[in-house]
Amino acid sequence: MPQLPDRMKSLRQRILVVDGDLATGAAYRQVLKADGHEVEVCMDAETALMTVMGNTYDLIFLDLNAPGMEGLEVLRQWKVSGVRSEVVVLADHPTVEAAVEAMRRGAADYLAKPTPPEQLRAVVQRVQEHSRMMRENAILRRELEAHQGFEGILGESRPMQQVFALIKRVAPTDGSVLITGESGTGKEIVVRAIHRLSRRSQQPLLACDCSALAPTLLESELFGHVKGSFTGAVATKQGLFEAANHGTLFLDEVANLALDTQGKLLRVLETQRVKKVGDTAEHPIDIRLVAATNRDLMEMVQEGSFREDLYYRLNVVPIHLPPLRERPGDTPLLASIFLERSCRRMNVAPKKFSPEAMFHMENYPWPGNVRELRNIVDRLAILCEGDTIEVWHLPAEIRRPPLQSSLPEIPRTWNDFRRFRRQLERAAVNDLERRFLKAALERSRGNVSRAAHEIGMQRTHLHALLRKHGMKSRLGGDS
Repeated sequence: MPQLPDRMKSLRQRILVVDGDLATGAAYRQVLKADGHEVEVCMDAETALMTVMGNTYDLIFLDLNAPGMEGLEVLRQWKVSGVRSEVVVLADHPTVEAAVEAMRRGAADYLAKPTPPEQLRAVVQRVQEHSRMMRENAILRRELEAHQGFEGILGESRPMQQVFALIKRVAPTDGSVLITGESGTGKEIVVRAIHRLSRRSQQPLLACDCSALAPTLLESELFGHVKGSFTGAVATKQGLFEAANHGTLFLDEVANLALDTQGKLLRVLETQRVKKVGDTAEHPIDIRLVAATNRDLMEMVQEGSFREDLYYRLNVVPIHLPPLRERPGDTPLLASIFLERSCRRMNVAPKKFSPEAMFHMENYPWPGNVRELRNIVDRLAILCEGDTIEVWHLPAEIRRPPLQSSLPEIPRTWNDFRRFRRQLERAAVNDLERRFLKAALERSRGNVSRAAHEIGMQRTHLHALLRKHGMKSRLGGDS
């Protein structure tokens, strides 16, 4: 009897033959066992139904005429129950209609009885190849999902899974969304995910940075203007509200809106009508608004610098993005994926982190969050000459705490000494700056305006320093 090559013998399969004819079952078993497979025979379809539910088989040969139960019904119940075995249907008198129905119910193939040994082997080999491809595709799909994340957002920690669940829930609706979180946490990526999952995904997604323009120019950008409405208005201009009609409008850094502009924005949101600067007519709009800020809007409401009615109008569905230091386990995932992408994008040899380097990465607080992590990984991909990033490759602030009491290894060259001195100076200044800010907040009981006035600093500058160090204005939140 012809034998399969040794390479096929190594692909041992667990096979079940369901056939009411004893001679046919024995013949199938003899051929398949000779090829190195583990083969069982069952003569009753009903018994086979329960046997498969409690065992794992790679391949099942199912005779449609096996006694005890209709063969296609057995196949249906297996597939409904989640049985992953490949099923090849056998029939004494095959028809096209029966073959189509069997394939529709999940059969991998359809054979006529009796089946010559060569055809039987060919079917087993074909099913093996199909199963291998399915397994490889599943692995590739899992790897792709890990690298792409949820709608482009990477993270496996519980806080991020909660964010993903909230995005999926709110995206199909038209509710206004307010995204909060420190700088660098990825608020704009969340906006894009909400838009892609919404019913407006085929319409425009437009963004406006509310901190980038003076109030007059910002109103023109948002609402548009008519020719001659102000100096320099040489033509009528469509605003972002009209341009984003039927789509999504993203207002970034919404906390920077002047009070007058806040009032006009509130009216647009409540009436769903917009009036250009210098115009007398209003035009209907249909937009989904998403806003984002790294500031505490409720604190601004209490200070009188943000309208309370606008706050509640924007904050229909709040989504808070946690800082990277509050996402346990996400730093190694992000660092590894960013490193792979950076090496590929910059056309440099692939690299990996040593366990010691990754330990330091994971224990660093990342005041700049995901943005800081991505930038540092880009730097490491360029500057590291070997294939492994070690602890000594890492920036000083990551590989050792500020103002470390014991000195590291003494530099060997003057250039190394000067570089080390700059790192120490920078670490000392950062540590002193952080303690200075913390003390100012403690004296003002967390009131940023009062702290800024006391230390003689502009409030916006103080907010920027707090963001730099990952500190919150409320006491106890500057970890």
